Amino acid sequence: MSRYWSPIVSRLRPYVAGEQPRIPGLVKLNTNENPYGPSPKALGAIRKVADDRLRLYPDPAATQLREAIAARFGLTAEEVFVGNGSDEVLAHAFQALLNHDLPLLYPDVSYSFYPTYSLLYGIGAIEIPVDDKFRIRLSDYDRPCGAIIIPNPNAPTGIGLPLAGIEALLAAHPDAVVVIDEAYVDFGGESAVPLISRYPNLLVIQTLSKSRSFAGLRVGFALGHRDLIEALVRVKDSFNSYPLDRLAQVAATAAIKDEAWLETSRRKIIASRESLVRELESLDFEVLPSQANFVFARHESRSGASLQLALRERRVLVRHFAKPRISEFLRISIGTDEECALLVSTIREILAV
Repeated sequence: MSRYWSPIVSRLRPYVAGEQPRIPGLVKLNTNENPYGPSPKALGAIRKVADDRLRLYPDPAATQLREAIAARFGLTAEEVFVGNGSDEVLAHAFQALLNHDLPLLYPDVSYSFYPTYSLLYGIGAIEIPVDDKFRIRLSDYDRPCGAIIIPNPNAPTGIGLPLAGIEALLAAHPDAVVVIDEAYVDFGGESAVPLISRYPNLLVIQTLSKSRSFAGLRVGFALGHRDLIEALVRVKDSFNSYPLDRLAQVAATAAIKDEAWLETSRRKIIASRESLVRELESLDFEVLPSQANFVFARHESRSGASLQLALRERRVLVRHFAKPRISEFLRISIGTDEECALLVSTIREILAV
């Protein structure tokens, strides 16, 4: 049926999501999901509105949610944009803010949706190589550009950048929008949100999928100067005025307000991550320094592809990227302590063969 396609379709390289198999007994450490359920307050909020009101359209402006996010970060609601997961928010940002005559810049080892969106929206982009330790060198971005997008912490490496480096990047590019994608910031990174009041070219994007366990509900948001937010709203309202349903809005509002649950969850994941790093290093893995809810690791003598396959055969899922520079690495999501222990014991079994 490809003869009916629009010309762009055959040129696209769609994003490949992590495997979501329905096999009983899996240890699923391949998609960076939170091993702990959402805030009970968020679940309670869903129950309260799961009634006849679902026949009504939700608030297209998600006013209460935006006000809750604004209050948490010391902003105004006009400096907050919400969407159906941070991937949708990113998509709107690519359309509204990152498409210019000069190229868009982003790291060559980074979130693989960036090149997908660039191609989809016809955005000229340049991938800036990370260094031999897989770190982003912000000095390499000192070149003419239309915009910049950087994940902090980076994905899939988990390596974070200091806030001072982000501020220097913003100051060096006052005429270009700089998007900082903070999907994993709650696990040890430094958020750029405090810089918003001083840099009108800064847009920060976060998600509730990771630290607040909302991967199945799809809520993301952007924070920035109201001029940037207005651009996102104009694109959103030209595409879908109701991206967040009634259940998502009330649940996300409750989750944002439940700081105690967030702190408990993130502390458990950080502790499990540090323990897993020690275990992997004892098994001759090189593990990159992570500020995310996953680690990026390679074994000194076993290939990433063979380890991923051997683990899957034993019902343990991790992520492998068959891409230049990182093909020997595995990205391993942080599960419960029990899941991490089973991962380690399974790796020991594989290495012993």
